[in-house]
Amino acid sequence: MLLLFLFYLSVFFFMLISGLFHSKQGKILEKLGLCSQLGFTRYMRQGKKLGEDPKLFIKDLQFGKVPVRIYQPRAPSAGRRRGVIYFHGGGWMFGSINSYEPICRYIARESESVVVSVEYRLAPEHTYPAQYEDCLTSTTHFMKTAEDYGVDPACIIISGDSAGGNLAAAVCQTLVGRPDLPKVHAQVLIYPCLQAIDFNLPSYQQNCAVPILFRERTAFYVLQYLKGDASFLEDVLEGCHMPVDVKLKFRKWLSADNIPKEFKVRGYKPKVPIQSSNEVYEAVKKICEPTFSPLLTEDAVVRQLPESFILTCEYDVLRDDALLYKKRLEDGGVPVTWYHIENGFHGIISLFDKGRLSFPAGKKGLDNIVNFLRSL
Repeated sequence: MLLLFLFYLSVFFFMLISGLFHSKQGKILEKLGLCSQLGFTRYMRQGKKLGEDPKLFIKDLQFGKVPVRIYQPRAPSAGRRRGVIYFHGGGWMFGSINSYEPICRYIARESESVVVSVEYRLAPEHTYPAQYEDCLTSTTHFMKTAEDYGVDPACIIISGDSAGGNLAAAVCQTLVGRPDLPKVHAQVLIYPCLQAIDFNLPSYQQNCAVPILFRERTAFYVLQYLKGDASFLEDVLEGCHMPVDVKLKFRKWLSADNIPKEFKVRGYKPKVPIQSSNEVYEAVKKICEPTFSPLLTEDAVVRQLPESFILTCEYDVLRDDALLYKKRLEDGGVPVTWYHIENGFHGIISLFDKGRLSFPAGKKGLDNIVNFLRSL
């Protein structure tokens, strides 16, 4: 219990010092008429472009009108390199190329890969499927022009964390049906959000109030991505946004029975299905589309997916999304490398280089991703 208390305490102080309470500050400024809460939070979380890197060539480009930043190792290579396309996290509402500079630079340097970081449009100004379309557009452009950047078209990896993991999984599934493009070599999914049907899985119940991603906040982000507002938030949290027959249809892929017992020891109470109203379902039914909830794609698609790396954290509401997808991939014969951070929380990878606020487990997780890439 003492270790768990210290864990929560350290996360709390990180949030306090790093400014993850910007939403409250933003509310104050919004009431004063100085700026919007959303704009203030984005500004504080934007990050900045770093200076030159002695080991990397870094350039801002556009891939099919989508802004990207490309990181190319300066060291000569005997052959074409692997290419890694990265979609940042941030609940589809926040995050940027700048805020993910440290991660993308680290991956490019340590794995000796060409990394493309994508600046997709954000909600609520742009709703589904805008983010997915930007990621698909930039990925297909990169696959068609990979050789221009010294990349082997047959060795392209699609990756992302959190909401970016959702986009990476969706794009990867879509490209299964694109015979005009090279086959995706691998996918890297870092604590991804993969479904919006059930917000009462064990990890959602166990970690509902664990920083930095709360259960209610997750559903809020999902609705911002879907609709640009938080209508029907309570319906989504209670699970009455989907008809019972729809839930039963997806039960074979979305059941808590498919989650290993060791992940339920901290407590789990199955929720009795609740019937939805037609109004709510009609408003949110796009949630069921695989490009929105990749966990719900058909078995025929899963069987064609490439080798995968999945990272999960114990103290993360999204843990079980990834565990369920891991099982689906393995059942479909897809090789999966799984790395679980037992004392980890959502967003820990981004804290690998924060000095005294760094979490060694985040650095170790990032190094496992790099090792996976180097093995390809």
